Amino acid sequence: MNYQEVETIAAFKKLLRRTSVLKQFAFQSLDFSKVQDLLHHVNFVNCIFLGCHIPESVLKYLPESNLIFPQLNLPYNSYINKLYNREILYEGYELGIPDSYEETFDHRVYTHYLSRGKEAHDIGETLARRLHDHSVTDALNDFLKTVEEKKVIAIMGGHSLSRTSEDYHIVTRLSKQLTEMGYLMVSGGGPGAMEATHLGAWLAGRSLGTIDAAIKLMSKAPCYEDKLWLDSAFEVLHTYPNSLYESIGIPTWHYGHEPATPFASRIAKYFANSVREEGLLTIAKGGVIFSPGSAGTVQEIFQDAAQNHYLSFGYASPMIFLNQKYWVEELPIYPLLKKLAEDEKYQNMLLSSCSDQNEVIKVLKNFHPG
Repeated sequence: MNYQEVETIAAFKKLLRRTSVLKQFAFQSLDFSKVQDLLHHVNFVNCIFLGCHIPESVLKYLPESNLIFPQLNLPYNSYINKLYNREILYEGYELGIPDSYEETFDHRVYTHYLSRGKEAHDIGETLARRLHDHSVTDALNDFLKTVEEKKVIAIMGGHSLSRTSEDYHIVTRLSKQLTEMGYLMVSGGGPGAMEATHLGAWLAGRSLGTIDAAIKLMSKAPCYEDKLWLDSAFEVLHTYPNSLYESIGIPTWHYGHEPATPFASRIAKYFANSVREEGLLTIAKGGVIFSPGSAGTVQEIFQDAAQNHYLSFGYASPMIFLNQKYWVEELPIYPLLKKLAEDEKYQNMLLSSCSDQNEVIKVLKNFHPG
């Protein structure tokens, strides 16, 4: 049974111009009171209503074949029909007043999340979170339908990477160049290397000098623990507004103490970190670039290796280790994976160790010549 999704009142009205019998449609977060006069002429058959407002006069006549999932009284919408963005997550934030973050949607949801427990035991809360994350994945997949799958590239790396470090600069420049080449950049959507990914995408199309200028503005708060970390990012957005390029951040309230970077144009924020991490690696079919990181990044490396080994999505994608000294000497994951591949303990590995962005670009061009 395949349902057609309807996510706006405008789309619903357009649908009614074709037919008054609606069979196997899924309606997400629609306020049907706005079109109440039209509803009495509609025959709904085997439809799903997710968090919709349905007038009582219509609700009592809906056939039992329809499934109605009511809106829940929570600080978040379990049936969102589009991805988040900085305007939604940080509504109420005032530039120059860092404490105004506590009034934002993002902070209210995180406070609620902690109050119910990261591993909530209340069945209503756990169900609401699962429905929410399902809706986020659905919205993410809707957007990705517009993108060639091998043009989606992820950059993974540590959240503690300082804005003033060389690796931060390298990731920003690399992401800027890849964005300008037509790739869609994705990351875990947090601070450090993740933020650098989206800063580069945001500044795409501008001169290289804007990177140095932007990072200089943010150098007053090099790490996410600094009080001005978010405020200085908004200062850059104010200085360099209206990017022409998209990028997707995929953060989680599981790590809600790390604010999501506002440089991502679209934000798929989850409750379940496991769903978020697996999903992030899944959509990056154009390859994954691993910049320096610690435990979380290492975990993602082996998750990605398993997906490639099993050809989970039909083919393997490049695994690119950026910063040879780090991945070969300091944290020798690359030699380990290479040895496992040579011994055929891991198969289908497309491994590369790169020292600069030109080498990364060459690897990606060989994988996807178009």
